[in-house]
Amino acid sequence: MDSECIYLDYHATTPLDERVRSVMEPYFVEYFGNPASALHRYGWKAQAAVTTARRKVAELIGATDSQEIIFTSGATESVNTAIKGVALARGSGHIVTVKTEHSAVLDTCRWLEHRGFQVTYLDVDSEGFIDIAQLEHVLRPDTIVVSVMHANNEVGTIQNIAAVGALCRERGILFHTDATQAVGKVPFNVADSNVDLASFTAHKFYGPKGCGVLYVRKCMPRIHLEPLLHGGGHEFGLRSGTLNVPGIVGLAAALEIACHERIEETQRLSQLRQILWSALRQSYPNAVINGPDPEKQPNHRLPGNLNVSFPGIPAERLIGFLDSVAVSTVSACGSGEHKVSHVLEAMNVGRERAESAIRIGIGRFTTPDDITRVAEYFRVALDKAAPRVVSMS
Repeated sequence: MDSECIYLDYHATTPLDERVRSVMEPYFVEYFGNPASALHRYGWKAQAAVTTARRKVAELIGATDSQEIIFTSGATESVNTAIKGVALARGSGHIVTVKTEHSAVLDTCRWLEHRGFQVTYLDVDSEGFIDIAQLEHVLRPDTIVVSVMHANNEVGTIQNIAAVGALCRERGILFHTDATQAVGKVPFNVADSNVDLASFTAHKFYGPKGCGVLYVRKCMPRIHLEPLLHGGGHEFGLRSGTLNVPGIVGLAAALEIACHERIEETQRLSQLRQILWSALRQSYPNAVINGPDPEKQPNHRLPGNLNVSFPGIPAERLIGFLDSVAVSTVSACGSGEHKVSHVLEAMNVGRERAESAIRIGIGRFTTPDDITRVAEYFRVALDKAAPRVVSMS
């Protein structure tokens, strides 16, 4: 990574772990076959690698059957396939989601609304949590799917998806979760949480870009999805297209590393976050954290997430003085639009607080020295960006 700039945008993407790259390398050149080529050893080798990866991923997320794992190009495709697939297979009905979801979910739901489906968007409280009682209240006889993000990509709020899943299972409604930010970072088990459909992608846990997973439960209930891609019947008929073998191998390797190191990594990231948060408060006493308080609710916030508002200082102005730190204001998928975060708007934190919010993502390759340097960079930047009081004498 760039030694002159400290990377703290791990929610947007993560660098490829060297251990993952080494596992992927042979499948670019030596084992380059198409897994659909069933008549020669090149295809067999590729297919064997995909089969092994599929089994590994299934085991790591608690799936009962490896065929419940569908490989895609990433979480956005997985989300679209899950929600559109259910809706188009049913033909009509009601969908429930949350106002703080990623744009992949929200835009998909809006697309379906234009085609006659009805969508309810749940409110959240000031920390980003949904109200399970409100969810129960809005469910209808024609509700076909509920989609609730496991961990929020901006403020780090971890929803109680087990409670959501239990409610949906009791009502016979499918439950989809966008687990993109959660997988490999917090405990995630599709069976324990009664998840029917789950979406995530490799590049959020130090794997390659361009490879994701859609989990689709095979039984209790058996789910029928309308495929979005046609042309070959790959992935058990749900996702046509030649498989990205190096990406799939890398995804499985990255997920295995993340799951095995998760507990130790959670403790390390939480400590680094606390050091930085304490330093930011000292530099700017009016700073306020968005989302669950990590000191009071450490298990309800992603360990590497810190979303801080500096009231009185627009976020883009402050970032302009942070040349040596890579941070963001909103989700990477919406950052090019220069809008106030829809997540913070839904949390009703107020315009000034929303416009002064900065998302900081601490990750695997962040060191204590990085945090010390970043704290100093912020101190200097805050001093430069803070509004000056003009003397009238």
